[in-house]
Amino acid sequence: MKNYKICVYAIAKNEEQFAEKWANSMKEADKIIVLDTGSTDKTVEILRQNGVEVIVKEIKPWRFDVARNESLNLIPEEYDICVCTDLDEKFEPGWKEKILKIWNDNVTRIKYTYNWSFDEYGNPATTFLANKIHKNKMYKWTHPVHEVLTPLGNEKEIICKDIVINHHPDHSKSRSNYLPLLELSIKEDDTDDRNMHYLGREYMYYQRWDDAINTLKRHLNLKTATWKDERCASMRFIARSYNAKKEKDTAKEWYQKAILEAPYLRESYVELAFMYYEEGNYKKAYDLLNEAFKIKEKSNFYINEEFAWNSFIYDLYSLCAFKLEKYEEACNSVKKALQMDKNNIRLQLNLEEMEKYIK
Repeated sequence: MKNYKICVYAIAKNEEQFAEKWANSMKEADKIIVLDTGSTDKTVEILRQNGVEVIVKEIKPWRFDVARNESLNLIPEEYDICVCTDLDEKFEPGWKEKILKIWNDNVTRIKYTYNWSFDEYGNPATTFLANKIHKNKMYKWTHPVHEVLTPLGNEKEIICKDIVINHHPDHSKSRSNYLPLLELSIKEDDTDDRNMHYLGREYMYYQRWDDAINTLKRHLNLKTATWKDERCASMRFIARSYNAKKEKDTAKEWYQKAILEAPYLRESYVELAFMYYEEGNYKKAYDLLNEAFKIKEKSNFYINEEFAWNSFIYDLYSLCAFKLEKYEEACNSVKKALQMDKNNIRLQLNLEEMEKYIK
């Protein structure tokens, strides 16, 4: 087996709370390089104490792709495999051996398991495949935000789900620069379907409902917007925005469109079911949730959302079943919700109340 050399690279700014744990997680690599973009805390000091090569350089005006490319350019040519991570991410041990076991001269990129979020019990919640392990001198980063690796030639991507990265972000960190950078990205290229979707989603986060609706419709009208999972998500976000505007019938129409676009994804069924539940139409909600339960596999993409797979869906189903006097179904479903959310007092009380009806 050829002795491939691996270099981990990252960008950082004021990440002292993560620096030591991140460095320890990356120590299987042959080299670790960080581009610090202007930390004012002890990030640089901690990283260097843990054997990381740190170069300090501010990026003005700020763009994620420029920063990533600056960090990528720091990797010497003798390193074959590049691994891009952020400091709030950690590999599960044994990752280097798993990479070397499947890598060969023809491979240019690896997809691996990325646990983006966790529930309160430490179980993975949102999980998908990421692909930031790549061949040196074969890629560049593009887009001011939500940056992606763009190949410089023909690529061959392979999948290894046994390589796992866990993400534990600092939720207090501001993401205020995301919106202007997304707007800049679309200004630079208004045919980019991925970032058009992200921009619409960002407007939704900011509760700019009309901007979200108009931008997401622009996404759906792009010739390159052919990925059904992402189209379905745009339709759901349009529906959410109309729902927030109290345009309920229009919201329902868009949820139905989302279901037709990607009937293999749970999320649209569950969101529409919740709308009907809130209106008191428990039969409609019950039927939609039964359709959702027929979907057994969560997608491998970032599109999946926790509420369709955690205790929420079983909680909602139990409430609908109870209202429809299907008491055994209600009890069984709330028990499943409690298996996922053991300390939820409301669920415990619901179960006690529902069991009375069976007795």
